[in-house]
Amino acid sequence: MKGEQDIVGFVSPTVEMGSSFNPVAFQSLLIPLENKPLEMAVLKKVKELLAEVDAKALARHITKVDCLVARILGVTKEMQRLMGVSSGMELLTLPHGHQLRLDLLERFHTMSIMIAVDILGCTGCTEERAALLHKTIQLAAELKSTLGNMFSFAAVMNALEMIQISRLEHTWMALRQRHTEGAILYEKKLKPFLKSLNEGKEGPPLTNTTFPHIVPLITLLERDAALLDSPEPWENTDNGVEVVMAHLEAARMVAHHGGLYHTNAEVKLQGFQGKAELLEIFSTEFQMRLLWGSRGAESSQRERYEKFDKVLTALSHKLEPSVRFSEL
Repeated sequence: MKGEQDIVGFVSPTVEMGSSFNPVAFQSLLIPLENKPLEMAVLKKVKELLAEVDAKALARHITKVDCLVARILGVTKEMQRLMGVSSGMELLTLPHGHQLRLDLLERFHTMSIMIAVDILGCTGCTEERAALLHKTIQLAAELKSTLGNMFSFAAVMNALEMIQISRLEHTWMALRQRHTEGAILYEKKLKPFLKSLNEGKEGPPLTNTTFPHIVPLITLLERDAALLDSPEPWENTDNGVEVVMAHLEAARMVAHHGGLYHTNAEVKLQGFQGKAELLEIFSTEFQMRLLWGSRGAESSQRERYEKFDKVLTALSHKLEPSVRFSEL
């Protein structure tokens, strides 16, 4: 009888058919109902809001939104019932976590583009741009060490490593001269750490992690949908199979420790309310609307990313025209 009740009481998990992001219906504090891509008035307001707070405060806002999107925080009993598991970290390792994986890939790449636009949109003098570069490096460091958020740490680093940013020789030179400690932090600590994360060799201590480094895993699981033209880290190494196996092995740990990530996130964000406008700026719907406009946000991912790659290239060459072949 007990067995029958268990079977009757079982609810099969819901397979989500659509994205949790709906940029068209998004109610914004900063963007009108209809907007064109990269509207100057909105960009200016965003820049002002981002400049008002330090890197640690920005890292907290990003982490709060990340943890809600990834269902590390804010998961109700009803959501758990529909997912069939208690955490988004477990869901993303399962077949019916397909839509969550796609949403997290969208969030990762859109966040990277947004960070790149912030840097490339700094049209003042080289020193101003170097100062913003320094703050972005500080943001990456805060996400990594203070917040234990490997997801957005990797997204910020991905922006800094984009060719459109890395080719800005004068800006990087000014960074080394004016913000030497930031340049050293980036080259000697953050870049090697990300490399070892991508290769599945090293991770932050579990006790400090709010959001593990899941981008290689979800990219592997959604290989056809990832739309990445550049090769993955494991495709450039001699030990590619070992790297793939390391990320698949890590999936078990990610699924197992969902409760710990939740607890860590609650502790690190304890008492944090956040500023509504900043939380909005770091929401994926807002970023999609700002970057591609109310119409463009509905376009296919491939179309949106390809278009923006050209926009970033144009912005980069406008700041520092190519005069020689050497690139960083």
